[in-house]
This record gives sequence, C-alpha cells and structure tokens, in this order.
Amino acid sequence: MKTTNGIQRRQTRRIMVGDVPVGGDAPITVQSMTNTETCDVRATLAQIRRLEAVGADIVRVSVPTMDAAGAFREIRASTRLPLVADIHFDYRIALRVLEYGVDCLRINPGNIGREERVRAVVSSARDKGIPLRVGVNAGSLSKALLRKYREPSAEAMIESALVQIDILDKLDFRDFKISLKASEVFMTLAAYRGLAGQIDNPFHLGITEAGGQRGGTVKSAIGMGALLMEGIGDTIRVSLAADPVEEIKVGFDILKSLGLRHKGVNLVACPSCSRQNFDVIGIVNELETRLEDIVTPIDVAVIGCIVNGPGEAREAEVGLTGASPANMAYLDGSPDHKVSNENLLDELESMVRRRVAEKQAAAKDLIASA
Repeated sequence: MKTTNGIQRRQTRRIMVGDVPVGGDAPITVQSMTNTETCDVRATLAQIRRLEAVGADIVRVSVPTMDAAGAFREIRASTRLPLVADIHFDYRIALRVLEYGVDCLRINPGNIGREERVRAVVSSARDKGIPLRVGVNAGSLSKALLRKYREPSAEAMIESALVQIDILDKLDFRDFKISLKASEVFMTLAAYRGLAGQIDNPFHLGITEAGGQRGGTVKSAIGMGALLMEGIGDTIRVSLAADPVEEIKVGFDILKSLGLRHKGVNLVACPSCSRQNFDVIGIVNELETRLEDIVTPIDVAVIGCIVNGPGEAREAEVGLTGASPANMAYLDGSPDHKVSNENLLDELESMVRRRVAEKQAAAKDLIASA
C-alpha cells in the first residue's frame, strides 16, 4: 500500500486487537502502557481514560501476579478500549486473563516454560481468537545468545525473535505481531530491517527506554521515523519516562509529520522573531493545551508576521497572520476578518472549534446519505 506521501508500506498480515486492526492496510495505531499499580483499579482506569481522551488506540497493562489478574478483570469490564496484558514467566496468569477477555497477550514464549505450558497458552488464545505480541528486548536477551554474540546486537535480537517465532510456527499459530526494541537507535533500526524481509507479521515499533520527555521524544522520532519512512511499522509505542499521555501525543505527532495519520490539530507555527506582532510562543502553547480534546483532523497556522504568514495561512483551514494595526484571520486559505491582540487566543480557539463542528456535521450528513 502506498500512502499519499509516497511511502510504500510493508505488506503484512492483519490481526485484530479487540476491534482495532493492526497490519495490512490498516492505519498505524498508537499505544501506550499504564504505569499505575494494576491492583489499584481506580487509578489504572483513570489513566486509561486519560489515554483514551487523547486518542490512544490500544493500551497495555502489566499483569505480574494473580492478584493483578483479578484487578485486570475489573479493569477490562470498565473500558471499551482494547487492552493488551503484559505477561512474563507464569503461564497461569496468561490463561487467566484470556478468560477475562484480554484483547492481546504480550508474552515471550521462551520464558513461559515447558512446551506444554506454551501450548496451553497458544491453544487458549487460538480458541478465543486472541493475538499475541512477541516482544524482543536488547536488555533481556537469553544467556545463550549473549554468550554467542558477546553483547546485545541486532543479530542477537533477530535470532531471539526467530527462535520464538519458531515455537509459534510449530504450534501452527500465526496471529501475532512482533517487536525488537533496544534503547540504541541504530541497533533497533538494524533489527527491524533485518527481520522485515523474513516474516509477514505486523511490527510493533519502539525505541525502548528512550529517556525523558525531551530526549526520549527526539530519539523515538529519529528511530521510528526512519523505519516508518521505509514503510516498516504497523503500531507504535513511544517509551518515555514521563506521563503516558505524552507518549500518545508524541506518537501521533510522529505519524502526522509523515502524513501517515491525520488526527487532531496539525499546528504550523513560526519560531517567532522581532517581527512578530503578538506573543507567538505564548499563544501557540496555550492553544495546544486548549485544543487537546479535538480528534478531528484540522490544519491550523499561527504565524507572527506578514513575511511568511499569508503563504502558510493559505494552506491551512484556519490561519492567523500577525500584522499592524490588526492581525488577519484566514478561513480555508482566504482572508476572513481582522483580530486584535486582546482577544486573539479566544478568537482562534473559537474559529477552530467552529470549523471542526462544520466538518463533523458534514461527515454525519455524508454517512446519512450513503
């Protein structure tokens, strides 16, 4: 599948995580992981709802104990968002959450234990139509692979993936996605690229333990952006030492910058200079906060002066160009009315929300007439 920006998507099989398709020609999904104590059902649900509010497609929840599995049951019953359970070592926990209605299991077949335990998990997943995510992490490679390769490497990660895939192949199970994550960008790129031509399963992208909000955002954008531009990647998670909500925001920003997803406000803004006729930085920061709830795609341009302003505003659905004595507001690329600095922020927000409401009404009319 080729997107409008010319990116040729890697052809993969499609799996369903709840009602969300992953792989094939489905949109690239954005997910995060809760960092609350799973047994604190109220806190975990509150975080899931915050993630859903900013557009999360899928949320992963760690389930390390049977008590956590019991809490997961309550969580599952209280949200419609697709949930992935993160399971390690204890196959009984995997079997339990499969009974509780999990939408996907994140496991490592190699650390589940004896063959009959893996077979039990896979058999239950198959019976219930639940996909798996096989996760390879450079920081948790087997001792045998570390002895062979001496240190974590892309080659070791690929071999680890193939060993785990072989286990599922022998059980004739195909509905899984796979991740090969390292905190080092080049190792991650080499691992995904190396495996891409060997299997047709969807890829879950991520730079693991990427860092804090600023540094992790940069590292994730470079690493995942490079793969996405090559058509590699079907679902993404930005791993930040920050509020998980920020992971969703950054994930969508990465996809929007490549033209791979169009969700929410695409804000074009100048960095500001002495020519600016209003506080561009202050206006843009506040506007982003005010418009976080919008999921309808809309292009908005906020430019502080008349040098580049009119050109950018003509390409946006809602635009603003700084000018003296009054700024010019644009709608659908055409000058519409003048706006003073005193009510600039409120007027911009109002313009965007009116345009979004018009687009939503038009979409409803289109559906009704179909």
